Amino acid sequence: MKVILRAWFIVGTLDIMAALLQYYLKTQNNPIIVLQYIASGVFGDDAYTGRLQMAAWGLLFHYIIALAFTVLYFRLFRALPFIRRMGVLSGVLYGVFMWSVTQFIVIPLSSIPGGAPLKVSSAATAITILIVCIGIPLYYLARSAYGPVRKP
Repeated sequence: MKVILRAWFIVGTLDIMAALLQYYLKTQNNPIIVLQYIASGVFGDDAYTGRLQMAAWGLLFHYIIALAFTVLYFRLFRALPFIRRMGVLSGVLYGVFMWSVTQFIVIPLSSIPGGAPLKVSSAATAITILIVCIGIPLYYLARSAYGPVRKP
């Protein structure tokens, strides 16, 4: 459990830092809006009125979601030897999986106000962040915890 918690903190922090940095570099605006956007999943438009309080909620929700994805990956890694054999590719595919679940299940079920149509460039950026900041690190962290798959 300690390994999973450490992995969760690492990948959750890498992911949110990358998202905040990417938003700032793209818009030159205060990246607090990213955390408010996350909070809007629960609070709707009200998330954009309570600046720091809503940002804190957004950060909390981000880490809760990151914990769920971290626990799931570690369980899959331990239970399914083919995931270990896939190597880094499992982390890449997991990044795509996380984006898909978030985009097509979590966001539609949330209170996030209706957004703009999906753009390929934005999706590619988000997927790349998830692969680099969560998927691949999770593979290496799980491999260091459970070791490589044993050959029969």
